Amino acid sequence: MTKPFKRILLTGAAGGLGKVLRERIKPWADIVRLSDLADMGPAGEGEEVVQCDLADKAAVLAMMEGVDAVLHFGGISVEAPFDAILQANILGTANLYEAVHKMGVRRVVFASSNHAIGFYKTTDMIDADDPTRPDTMYGVSKCFGESLSRYYYDRFGVETVCLRIGSSFPEPLSARMLVTYFSYDDLVEALRCSLMAARVGHTIMFGMSDNPGKWWDNRKAAHLGFVAKDSSTKFNGKFPPDGNYPAADDIGSMYQGGPFLLNGPQYN
Repeated sequence: MTKPFKRILLTGAAGGLGKVLRERIKPWADIVRLSDLADMGPAGEGEEVVQCDLADKAAVLAMMEGVDAVLHFGGISVEAPFDAILQANILGTANLYEAVHKMGVRRVVFASSNHAIGFYKTTDMIDADDPTRPDTMYGVSKCFGESLSRYYYDRFGVETVCLRIGSSFPEPLSARMLVTYFSYDDLVEALRCSLMAARVGHTIMFGMSDNPGKWWDNRKAAHLGFVAKDSSTKFNGKFPPDGNYPAADDIGSMYQGGPFLLNGPQYN
């Protein structure tokens, strides 16, 4: 059976979500090229392993050879000193998009984050057209990636889906995550839709399951055809309401970014 792609590149393959995706995306391509700065173990059937520092422009260009589509999950996924964020998330994403352009890759899924809009309040409902409001330097780096991908689409026609991932874990870890929960199955389906849609242009999609108490309106990504199958509802019993959430004086529960708002910028 012919697969949709000859070769898909997955950056950040040694990360938490990279490990989840490694096996699940194999039906989409003859070869999955895995990339990370960390050790990814040996290549399995239908895999290629390329250890690469995204801040190394020449290495990223070489890694892009023969690639049809990119799932860009590489970089730092939490708040960190700015110099580290700069190298991994900002310079690394710039190198990736320039390599995508030079090698003629036409489709990227950029793993953005809800922390690009973390300074909206939990009483707000927003959609893809609302301005970014990052809650950390990490969030700033995701805003940069979204803007950069827009530039490469407008100037060069490189299509990107910016997937603003909520909280993708086996199950919610807090009351906040009952709203932001994004099951692994729904994540994989969102990626499949982003890769397989005939045209995506430049699309921002909020990565969430069919949870109650929504903060994000995904109607402007409806053309991708993604429909969440899971919901955090089955986990409600883990975090019974106590009448104090969100607390009026608790920044971590007042804003959509949650505890990330407690992490100040680190310039050391």
